[in-house]
Amino acid sequence: MRGRAVTNPSNALARGASDLVDASAPAERLAVFRILLGVFVTGYFAIRLPVFLELRNRSTDRFDAVGLFRLLDRPLSDNLLTEALALAVASGVAFTAGWRFRLTGPLFAMTVLVLTTYRSSWGQLLHFENLFVLLLLVVGFSRAADAWSLDARHRPAPLPGVSYGWPLQLCCLVVVTTYAIAGIAKLQLGGWDWVFGDTIRHHVAYASVRLELLGANGSPLAGPAVRQAWLFTPMALATLVIELSAPVVLWWRRARWVWCVAAWAMHVGIFALMLIGFPTPLFGVAFAPFFATERPVERAITAWRSRRSIPPRSTSNERVDVQRSV
Repeated sequence: MRGRAVTNPSNALARGASDLVDASAPAERLAVFRILLGVFVTGYFAIRLPVFLELRNRSTDRFDAVGLFRLLDRPLSDNLLTEALALAVASGVAFTAGWRFRLTGPLFAMTVLVLTTYRSSWGQLLHFENLFVLLLLVVGFSRAADAWSLDARHRPAPLPGVSYGWPLQLCCLVVVTTYAIAGIAKLQLGGWDWVFGDTIRHHVAYASVRLELLGANGSPLAGPAVRQAWLFTPMALATLVIELSAPVVLWWRRARWVWCVAAWAMHVGIFALMLIGFPTPLFGVAFAPFFATERPVERAITAWRSRRSIPPRSTSNERVDVQRSV
């Protein structure tokens, strides 16, 4: 008697997971993301170094420990804070270059986690820091320096593998989760009044007036926009659609370009109207894990080698073809 084929639950689960994440990826793709993330976060700390150093001059009464620092009853000493900042920049350079990455990858990620938590303990929470810290924790504990790094300069190019695919897709999951949570929170806290009411309009007006009261200039677009009340309902609706639809791109790959461009445009609009910047998505770093970022780099390297008559090394795509043929 013939019956239906019995589906192994573990095989079905594996197929479902492969639809959600890429089973494998080239080492170069993860390496490109390591470099982008390393340059971005190291540059962020270098630029904001005065802000972190200024914490040494604040009254201890303003210290309200969060996260890891709940274990402490007083702020860090001035010398320890300075040394931690120097360690962050130094390990960030090593992270980006892929030098002794088994040490510097986790070290940079954990140092940034400690420093951003410490700065948050002084009262101002910068939510955009949470995203790049989570991305750093994923990449820092992965094999992101197996290609295009100082560690890999004398090694043969590795074949694509799961070790390079899962960190990228976990980063994608982190990114879409943050957007989905933001959309759900808007509906939970404001309901549909957030869409059809004046919530966004009031936020734009408040941001502009606050900057002016502090002696700075608000966005020149804020005033004209606030006077056009009809603009804000479609803006609010578009924001919710972008945030709540974020998980779809994990399964529907053709939608990734559309969603990433729409999310980036949303942040450009927020900055234009309110001068509030979310740098990780604004600079495109948050969206890099969704794409084969190594391909344009490889094309540029191949073109440069051809102009200099240097024999080209095999690309990640060619190694995939070899792997499949074997």
